[in-house]
Amino acid sequence: MPRLREANIQVLSSESTLEELPLHDFRADCGQTGLQVAAVFEEHPALPGVVLWDAARFVGMLSRQRFLEYLLRPHGAELFLGRPLKVLHSYAAQPPLMLPGHTPILAAAQQVLRRSPDQFNEPIVVQADGAYYLLSPHDLNRAHWQIRGIETQVRYERTQVQLIQSEKMAGLGRLVDGVAHEILDPVGFIWGNLSHVSSYAADLLNLIAAYEASLPSVPPAVQQLQQAIELDYVKRDLPQAIASIRAGAERLKNLATSLQNFCHVDEVYPKPANLHECLDSMVLLLKSRLTGEIDIVCEYGHLPPVPCFIGQLSQVFMNILINAVEALLDSATYQNWVEGMSDRPTHTAAGSLSKPQIVITTSVRGLSDPSPSGGTWANPSGAIAPADSDPIQATAKTAQSPSGAAARNERRWVSVRITDNGPGLSPEVQQRILESFTVERRAAKETSLSVSYQIVTAKHGGQFRLKSPALFPADAPAGIGTEFEILLPLS
Repeated sequence: MPRLREANIQVLSSESTLEELPLHDFRADCGQTGLQVAAVFEEHPALPGVVLWDAARFVGMLSRQRFLEYLLRPHGAELFLGRPLKVLHSYAAQPPLMLPGHTPILAAAQQVLRRSPDQFNEPIVVQADGAYYLLSPHDLNRAHWQIRGIETQVRYERTQVQLIQSEKMAGLGRLVDGVAHEILDPVGFIWGNLSHVSSYAADLLNLIAAYEASLPSVPPAVQQLQQAIELDYVKRDLPQAIASIRAGAERLKNLATSLQNFCHVDEVYPKPANLHECLDSMVLLLKSRLTGEIDIVCEYGHLPPVPCFIGQLSQVFMNILINAVEALLDSATYQNWVEGMSDRPTHTAAGSLSKPQIVITTSVRGLSDPSPSGGTWANPSGAIAPADSDPIQATAKTAQSPSGAAARNERRWVSVRITDNGPGLSPEVQQRILESFTVERRAAKETSLSVSYQIVTAKHGGQFRLKSPALFPADAPAGIGTEFEILLPLS
């Protein structure tokens, strides 16, 4: 007798498989008559078909619809009801759609839709737990649309959250930009008057020196005043105090300008920008996290103004720098521990460890030029390519002809490499990063690096490369833990 293998979950998801749907278990021997199967079909109207066996061997499947169609033909009942099922199966034999039980519901629904029209209502044979079950296409379609509805709802909710978060960030950006503007106003007053104060102080000191030279004997009252105000110390310290005020005002001005650049709202079209100023602004904003334990070295080449969305590129540089800083903080903590234990012979000497460092290098080069740091690049697709090759990844669309590819390689690109000397990335971590660059993973969960990849490749038509010698120790360049390279095309 047929039995129903009930679904074992209540809520479906995009990872749900056919085993989680209600499956019908109804088997019959090919020697049984059509009358016996018709009686079972009449008793169980939801049964989609019957699995046929011949001497413990799977033969095929006969659907309820196909069975009834042949009975409704002229003299069909006389021909098939009293005869064995193998006779009817020989007339209606069509290869059924057979799928493993672990097949995802979404993938199975796509295969069902690709069947010929006369097969749309045919049940699917599901092989699970060493047995053959029947799955109604209506149950499959119902589950498919339920999953699609859930995905649509989740996507809608995620979009709403992103819109709210974007509005919050936009509001915060406007607030920070307003605060930076309010800071720049008094800084401008200080900076504008510093030159006058410096000139006045120099004139007063010169006047005092002239009085001292003209008056050989200083009155006692003046001597007491000089001792009270410590005139000699004031002469030495006043220029230094003015210089300190100038340095503080300049630092505050640079910080406020960096905040304005970071909160910059891009225009509709890219505009030429100075990448060095952008990088300096991001480094200045990160100064509070470095705490003197991490050095940042800037090795800038000669760059022309680069057409770009500078506000979005600022976010990319900030994401990569934060990633490098977090990777190096653990190394800095470990190095401090080693330095504290360096007097013990069982530990590594402090001199053998290099100080945590981030190197920012800019240059203009072609894709066919050898990589300055050498080594091997890992592509977002997961493939491995030499550093001096052009990795296959989502970049600006180019001509499909060989001449178009050659022209693309001959173009000049602005290269921004951010390198740290940390321990590098494990294969598992790097694989997760590369997977986050794909459309599927980025839609499920966006990370700072995946957003950076999207900005560089989709918005600027560039390339986003990753290198970690922890994956390729044989050709690991010295002093490189993890390196990100951003390539931006020059128009």
